Amino acid sequence: MSESKSFENRNKIKIKSMGKDATLKKISREWFLKGYDYEYSYHFKWLGRPIIQYPQDIIALQEIIWDVKPDIIIETGIARGGSLVFSASMLQLIGKGKVIGIDIDIREHNKKEIKKHHLYKRMKMIEGSSVDEKTIKKVFQMVKSTDKVLVILDSNHTHEHVLKELEAYSKLVTKDSYLIVFDTVIEELPEKLFTKKPWSKKYNPKSAVRLFLTKNKRFKADKTITDKLLITAAPEGYLKCIK
Repeated sequence: MSESKSFENRNKIKIKSMGKDATLKKISREWFLKGYDYEYSYHFKWLGRPIIQYPQDIIALQEIIWDVKPDIIIETGIARGGSLVFSASMLQLIGKGKVIGIDIDIREHNKKEIKKHHLYKRMKMIEGSSVDEKTIKKVFQMVKSTDKVLVILDSNHTHEHVLKELEAYSKLVTKDSYLIVFDTVIEELPEKLFTKKPWSKKYNPKSAVRLFLTKNKRFKADKTITDKLLITAAPEGYLKCIK
C-alpha cells in the first residue's frame, strides 16, 4: 500500500471514530451554540466579500467542488456575495464553469460590489424567488444536458420552501455530485432562537431533507462529511447523488 493510500485510510478510521464520540460531538454542539451568540459565521470574507459561512463548511465545499469539478454550480441565497465569489474562484481554479446565484432580493450595493469583482465572469445572478416557476425555468434553460451540476441551497429556511427547492433543483444534480442544504443545524439549536422566524426547531431545512429523502432515492446523506467537520451549519445536509 502506498504512503498516501495509508494516510487516507488512517484518516477514514479516525473520522469514523469521531462520528461515534458522543463527548466530542456534545462539546462541538456547545461550542457552536456559544459562537452563535456572537454571529460567528458573519465574521469571514472570501476574496473581499463577506461569505457568512463556517470555515469548516467552506473547506468541505472546497473539497467537494475540487472532486466533482462541476460545469455549473447553482446557489440559492446570495446575501453579500461571498459564497458566489467562493464558487467562482473554485471554478476559475478548475478552469471551467459558471455559478448561478438566485436571490429574491439582491440589494443594489451588494450587486454593485459583486459585479465589480474580477471573478464576475464566472457568475450569473437571477433576482426572484428560488421556488417561483419563472426562476426555475430560467435556471433550467441555463444548464445543458451534458453539464455536471452541483446545487447549494441557502435561502429561506422554512420546511416548505426548502422542500420545494429540493424537489425542483435535485433534478439537475448529476450522479456523484452533491445537493447541499445549509442550516439543517436549526433543528439542533434552542427553540428560543427562532421565535421571530418563520422556521422552527420542528420545521426547518433538516425536516425538509428527511421528507425529501423518503421520496427521492437518488440521494443519500453523506454523513462522513458531518463526522469530519463536527462544527457545521449543515449536519446531514451534504446529500450525495448516487443514481
